[in-house]
Amino acid sequence: MAEDHIRYDILAQEALRGVVRKVLAEVAKTGLPGEHHLFISFVTKAPGVRLSQKLLEQYDKDMTIVLQNQYWELKVHETNFEVGLSFDGQPETLVIPFSAIKGFFDPSVQFGLQFDPASAPIAEEHEAIAAAPAAATKPLSETAAEPSGEKVVSLDSFRKKP
Repeated sequence: MAEDHIRYDILAQEALRGVVRKVLAEVAKTGLPGEHHLFISFVTKAPGVRLSQKLLEQYDKDMTIVLQNQYWELKVHETNFEVGLSFDGQPETLVIPFSAIKGFFDPSVQFGLQFDPASAPIAEEHEAIAAAPAAATKPLSETAAEPSGEKVVSLDSFRKKP
């Protein structure tokens, strides 16, 4: 088999990250419609991720957040998004680059995507992330949760195995 110089795997992941970006941008403008709610898993130590030291100690590898009823200041940028959530009654602003996302799931319609954060282009994102403004927060409550039993579509399932 010929070597993939075009890197279709990376192009496909970036296109699917665009789906996540577009969904979050729409939610930032109009809110979550109907019964939709979102589980977003990400690598906590990925470049550009910003969260409190307390959360980083608690979730030292990865974390899943839920956007459903109580979140605030959702802002979507080209390379990342920021959102306010509450953990144990403490308001937090999280900044999450799209390249750090491992999974995206909407259980209301059984839609999910799985990503390989290691394959995302990182260098260009550092500049854009550094330029992104920090969000102000309003105290509301939301908890982090891990989705269970969802059916996630992995890009690996579409690749030809040697």
